[in-house]
Amino acid sequence: MGDVNDDGPRQATRPVEIRRFRRGDGGSVEDSDLVATEEPFEIRLGYSRSDGSRAEEPVSVTMRTPGHDADLAVGFLFTEGIIRARGDVQSVTPRGQPADDGLQNVVRVELKPGVTVDFKRLERNFYMTSSCGVCGKASIEAVAVQGQYDVGATKFHISGAALERLPEALKTRQSVFEQTGGLHASGLFDADGAIVTLREDVGRHNALDKLIGHELLKGTVPLSNNGIIVSGRASFELMQKAKMAGVPLVAAVGAPSSLAIELAREFGITLVGFLKDDCFNVYSRADRIR
Repeated sequence: MGDVNDDGPRQATRPVEIRRFRRGDGGSVEDSDLVATEEPFEIRLGYSRSDGSRAEEPVSVTMRTPGHDADLAVGFLFTEGIIRARGDVQSVTPRGQPADDGLQNVVRVELKPGVTVDFKRLERNFYMTSSCGVCGKASIEAVAVQGQYDVGATKFHISGAALERLPEALKTRQSVFEQTGGLHASGLFDADGAIVTLREDVGRHNALDKLIGHELLKGTVPLSNNGIIVSGRASFELMQKAKMAGVPLVAAVGAPSSLAIELAREFGITLVGFLKDDCFNVYSRADRIR
């Protein structure tokens, strides 16, 4: 693995001037507040042509919270099936001139020579969202084609008590959310219910891609000995990314969608929803919870 340039959480918040209105005293005051930073982020792919020369191709533009950009780029490419393993990546480096605030909103992921790219898949813009006309069955079949890990066979177990401790543990670790109230989080936890890695972002998909990308660069994927907790709802896209990373259990503080449940049942992923400190629902593979 070559160089990975990632400086961690950077400029995740920004101060803004506001006017606060409060009922009771009937007045308003000038004040300052912290808000979550949202910036465009472009991922470019460096790869080998058939003649051996190198080329660059823009892959995706997303809105994200700056920081852990290499994790986000690698995680996105992996969960969308563009790269298959840590060994496909040679380096991740910022591109272009920094903006006035010091941010560089473009990275180039350099693939190792010989790694092929399915550009037809890139042109199809990966998996479609639930707002498009693609049916759920076709979406799940696409995940089956791309996924390389048998999650259903994974022998992972956790106690109900450990699960119930996770929402508070996640909230405690969300440093930027504590300041702004404006970020989603994804946390990786072990069989004892301890959160071992956490990532935050304005986009729920980005938070999970940052988490998975970090683990991929560490060489710990597939994540067969861990579960993932997300701060919001469990959507099809989040379940798809978990399946790609070999995660056997996904817990959501909010509700799951119907297609998320279908995907979990199809591939044997334990899906927990409405997780609180005293109750939760299990929609698939309840046998993993003691």
